[in-house]
Amino acid sequence: MAVAGVTLLLAACATPTAPPRTASVSDPAALLAAVRRAGAHDNSVLQVHPLRSPGVTALVTQADAAAAQGDYTAAARLLDRALRFEPHAPDLLQARAEMALAQGDWTLAQQLARQALRRGPRFGALCARGWQTLVEVARVQRDAALQAQAGQRVAACRKSDPPPES
Repeated sequence: MAVAGVTLLLAACATPTAPPRTASVSDPAALLAAVRRAGAHDNSVLQVHPLRSPGVTALVTQADAAAAQGDYTAAARLLDRALRFEPHAPDLLQARAEMALAQGDWTLAQQLARQALRRGPRFGALCARGWQTLVEVARVQRDAALQAQAGQRVAACRKSDPPPES
């Protein structure tokens, strides 16, 4: 009996294995960091950056600065303005999806990420960020099937061959 008690005590003190790094629902910066990590350091494919007007570039720069300060509402407004000029730009759609994610608007984040994925590249950093946005939304909504599917697609974005169309 004493051995069982000591075993239970030691088991309670044991360091558990670390769970996978996931963002906290209540921490918008962590959600954004998880999405941006998915697209960081992706040298597996050629990255294409769109040519855009100086006005849209300025709006995106201002939105990035607002997001860096944690003002996701201002960043979202600036990106909405940029999207009025370039409504189909996948990088703008994805950036706006990320702001919706940071604001806790899971439906809008999912819709915008899907639009960005439809219009954007099938592999590379932007692809990975889009699918990671869907991973985070699925995790928050406890949709294990979507989370698993989107997680597989994040990995597929890094391969030299594009993932199969769904």
